Amino acid sequence: MDQGRTERGCTPHTNRRQFLKGAGAAAMGLPKARAAGANDRIILGMIGPGGHGSGLLKSFAAQKDVAVAYVCDADANRMSAAAKAVESATGKAPQAQKDLRRIFDDRSVDAVIVATPDHWHAPATILACEAGKHVYVEKPCAHNIREGRLMVEAARRNNRVVQVGTQTRSAEHVRRAMELLHGGAIGEVLVAKVWNSQLRRNIGRAQPSEPPAHLDFDLWVGPAPMVPYQANLLPGIWRWWYAFGTGDIGNDGVHDIDVGRWGLGVQTHPTTITALGGKYFFDDDQQFPDTQTVIFEYAGEGAKKRQLIYEQRIWSPYVQEGHENGNAFYGTQGMMILGKQSGWQLFGPRNKPGETVSARLESLPHHRDFLDCIKSGRRPNADIEIGHQSSALAHLGNIATRAGRVLHFDPAAERISGDEEANRLVRRSYRQGHWAVPKGV
Repeated sequence: MDQGRTERGCTPHTNRRQFLKGAGAAAMGLPKARAAGANDRIILGMIGPGGHGSGLLKSFAAQKDVAVAYVCDADANRMSAAAKAVESATGKAPQAQKDLRRIFDDRSVDAVIVATPDHWHAPATILACEAGKHVYVEKPCAHNIREGRLMVEAARRNNRVVQVGTQTRSAEHVRRAMELLHGGAIGEVLVAKVWNSQLRRNIGRAQPSEPPAHLDFDLWVGPAPMVPYQANLLPGIWRWWYAFGTGDIGNDGVHDIDVGRWGLGVQTHPTTITALGGKYFFDDDQQFPDTQTVIFEYAGEGAKKRQLIYEQRIWSPYVQEGHENGNAFYGTQGMMILGKQSGWQLFGPRNKPGETVSARLESLPHHRDFLDCIKSGRRPNADIEIGHQSSALAHLGNIATRAGRVLHFDPAAERISGDEEANRLVRRSYRQGHWAVPKGV
C-alpha cells in the first residue's frame, strides 16, 4: 500500500473539495474513489425550494453528510420560509440568494438541487455543471428535447453527476420488477401501457396584472420569452403553459413513462409517434391537453418492434381500473401490472395469477443514490442520459398532440423528419441576449 495515501484514496493533504472532485472523475472510467467519511460533508445549494422543492429540501437537509449552504428563489417569501426551515432543522441558517449565479460562483459548493419550473431546469443544470457542481434536477429534466441533449453533453464534458428526479428508478420493488421482466418472467416484452389519472383543478381565466411585490418576475421568467404576469400563472400553475411547463405528461406522466421505457428495455428514442388529445373537460387558460393518448413505436431492437402506449386523463380520480397510476407490460408468455405505490402482479397464460408483491415508493433512496454517487463517482440510477431519453417521450407526445399527425423521429439526429413545423418544437425560442440561454440551442 502506498504510504503516502490515506485509506480513502486521498493524499494526506487532499481537502474535502479536492476529494469530491476526484471522486466524480470516476464517472468517466477513472479508478473509483473510496467513500467519503463523516467529515466529508457535501455542501448543497437549493434552487427552487417552494412547492415540491420543499420536500426535497427537507429530505436532503436531514442527511448527516449534507450541509445546505444556500436557498435560492425568485419569490422572496418562499426563499425566506426555506431558509427558516433549514435553520430550524439543522441549527444553521443558509444564505438566501435569489441569483443562482452567486451559488455557482462559490467554490465551496459541491452540488445543487434544481427544483425550479421546467423552463429553468436545463439552463440552471448546464450552468451548474460548467461551474463544477453536481446536480439533482427535477423531472422532466428539460423543457424540450434539444435542451436535454445539451444537459447530457454538459454533464459528460465536466465529469459531473447529474441525477434526474424520477425516484422510481431507485425503488427496490420497481428494480426487482425490472429484473423479472428483463429475465424473461413474461417472455419477450413487446408492449408497455402507461396510464396517468389525476384529479386536477380548473385554473380559471385571468388578465395580465402586476406581479406581487415579493416576486421578481423578470428573474422568474429568465431565459424564456417575456410574457405579462397573470394571477393564474403562479404558484405551480406555470406547468400548464407552453412557455414554462410541459403539461401533465411532463409533470407526473413522465414517472410512469420512464418505467415503461425501462421495462421495454429500449435504449434509444422511438421512430414513430402518434397522438390524439385536447382539452375535453377544462374550460380555462390551460394550454396543454387534459386528455391525451400517445403511441410510441420503436424500431426493432432484435427481431421485433416495440410499442409504448401513454394514456392521460387529468379530470378523473387517481385510481382507475382497480389499479393506481402505473404500467402494464405485455409479454409473449404473460403480463405484469406495476404500480409505483402498490407493487406488482404477474399473470401467466390464460390469466393465471403469478407472483404478487405489495410496496410503496419512498423518495429517500433516490436522494441517497445521488449523494453516494458524488462520493463514488459512479453513474446514478436516473443518470441524465436516462432522464433525457424519458423526458423526450413527454416532449414528443406533446408535439404529436399539437401537430395532430403522425411524426417520424430520427433518434440519432434527434429531429423530426419531413415535418419542419413540428420539428421546430424540438427546440424553443428564448429571450434574446439573456445570460442563461444555453450555448448550442
